[in-house]
Amino acid sequence: MYEKIIIASDLSKATTHIINCIQDLKTVGTKEVILFHALGIKHLDTLQYDLIRYAEPVLFEQQQLLNRLNFSVKIAIGKNGVVWELNKIVEKENASLVVIGTHGKGMAFDSLIGGTAEKILHNAHLPLLIIRLRRLEGEELPVCEADCLSLSKKILYVTDFSDTSHRAFTHLEKMVEVGAHRITLLHVQDKTRVEKHLLDRLEEFNAVDGNRLEMLKHALISKGAREVNILLKYGIPVSEILKISQGDDYSFILMGSQGRGYVKEVFLGSVSDNVVRHATLPVLLIPALR
Repeated sequence: MYEKIIIASDLSKATTHIINCIQDLKTVGTKEVILFHALGIKHLDTLQYDLIRYAEPVLFEQQQLLNRLNFSVKIAIGKNGVVWELNKIVEKENASLVVIGTHGKGMAFDSLIGGTAEKILHNAHLPLLIIRLRRLEGEELPVCEADCLSLSKKILYVTDFSDTSHRAFTHLEKMVEVGAHRITLLHVQDKTRVEKHLLDRLEEFNAVDGNRLEMLKHALISKGAREVNILLKYGIPVSEILKISQGDDYSFILMGSQGRGYVKEVFLGSVSDNVVRHATLPVLLIPALR
């Protein structure tokens, strides 16, 4: 499913914590890891050699950790900006998933790549796994602890019934086939849109969308899921998603990164981007077809 993945490294201890979580991806078929770092110095050729000498020992240490977890590992260092280099390595390696880390409002590797982590979100061509990092209190130096991905826990799947949400659902079906058995299907009726002109049709919308969720539930059960719960909520989508994600033993949030009725930038800014920024769980984003 995700046989070859790319981990974006910022050379920090935070990336090491992310690596320790990656072993959970073996359950979805991960065998090979591309350990990727971008220097971000397109026009400073003389500086790249100093930066590479600094980066290589850290990347080799991270490579050894991945090797101990029985992954095949390659190191890829690019000198240009992270988005350009990442897209190049994605195409070259035919990878199936990109993994990055976040500790809330910023990404774990923002300091080294000039705050371009959001550009990765907005330009992703592959499924993007964002692993949440928590700063632990009482430490003299900042220490990050990652929430790990696990198919043994519940998965929270968020849908707006768009084509992109359907793409995300196909990933969920494959996860069920390899061992995910507890899923919650969530759809939120956006009150900011409904209350303006469509409040009198809310009952109709609930009936239609409730039937859609039931169809998704039966599809998952036919694939082998044992426990599939349906949640149909009315409210602000981001708030409802975050509240529900904190209320049960969920492993991660699965959702599309472009929704029905939104241009890419607006949707990312209002829903999936804000979920990534504020969720306490990893978020797996499935991009729209481009």
